[in-house]
Amino acid sequence: MTEELILANATLVLPGETRTGSVKVSSGEIADIAEGTSVPAGAIDCGGDYVCPGLVELHTDNLERHIQPRPKVDWPHASAIIAHDAELAGTGITTVFDAMRVGSISRKESRYGAYARGLAAELLELRAAEALKISHFLHLRAEVCSDTLIEELEAFGEADRVGLVSLMDHTPGQRQFRDLSKLEQYVKGKHGFDDAAFQAHIAHLRELRETYGDLHEAEAVKAAKRFGAVLASHDDTTAGQVAVSAGHGIQLAEFPTTVEAAQACHAHGIKVMMGAPNLIRGGSHSGNVAAHELAELELLDILSSDYVPAALLMAAVMQGQLWGDMARGLGTVTHAPADAVGLHDRGRLETGKRADLIRFRLTAGAPAVRGVWSRGLRVA
Repeated sequence: MTEELILANATLVLPGETRTGSVKVSSGEIADIAEGTSVPAGAIDCGGDYVCPGLVELHTDNLERHIQPRPKVDWPHASAIIAHDAELAGTGITTVFDAMRVGSISRKESRYGAYARGLAAELLELRAAEALKISHFLHLRAEVCSDTLIEELEAFGEADRVGLVSLMDHTPGQRQFRDLSKLEQYVKGKHGFDDAAFQAHIAHLRELRETYGDLHEAEAVKAAKRFGAVLASHDDTTAGQVAVSAGHGIQLAEFPTTVEAAQACHAHGIKVMMGAPNLIRGGSHSGNVAAHELAELELLDILSSDYVPAALLMAAVMQGQLWGDMARGLGTVTHAPADAVGLHDRGRLETGKRADLIRFRLTAGAPAVRGVWSRGLRVA
């Protein structure tokens, strides 16, 4: 950790407002926040650039993209983890919940093998060796339509930094893939299935849901409690599904697919998270509700980069412009996700908080990251 760092003459993104001032860091924590344009000796003159808390990412598939950069290409995991970590740091993300699927499918034609336990062990080893730049937690995506969810969950324990468990139900014809044509397009593109193989894939997933679905859901809820992790739903579509989520004690809804579901989430006190790519593109690639529509209805609380790390800051800025409140927009990627998973030591520019900071400016309307610090250390 640096002994002292001062970022001065900056547009500080504080809870609820932006203000010109400086941030002083000492021993990895925010030691002082001051107003004004003065630049003390030894300070970095930010020239009016934004300085905000480091971004908190709750749901990203980016690590999986690094370990399998092409179909059937298994990249060396240590190298992939380090590259993933550096990429996130470069986009301003200083805390990440790395999404890993648990629950496999053994059927040959649509086989998904188990990988999460081994990959998590490698990630935690690199973290212990101080080879990573930013703060990593695990997000276990519990696949209800699978053969092996229970045994894969049992391989994890309290020491594994599992901070989030999400209930993933990919039964064809509901939730994310209510429109089977969207699922067909996705699966055929990913696996090269012909029509017969696709129909067999659908039938098998439905059989798995019928056989194991309720049991797997219940066991995933138990596992989250055992880990001390926050429980999330995924792709809620109806008020009835949200009611079930609320009954499980779910606190976070990942990517509800309809206005009805988002409204029901807020009625139950469940925070709504939407994908930054959805907001940037103007709609969902699966044909579901657009993130900007939920934002306009005051139903969006948190943004996630999902599959494009650089989308997180860009979407937060867009959100701030949409709301006419940059502090509020950036709050969807800083204090809101941190609070949702109980990380109250970060996500705000306040004295005593972790010195996870980013400096950026808007260039041609896009945020350009000019510096990233994790606990006061420059990481990008």
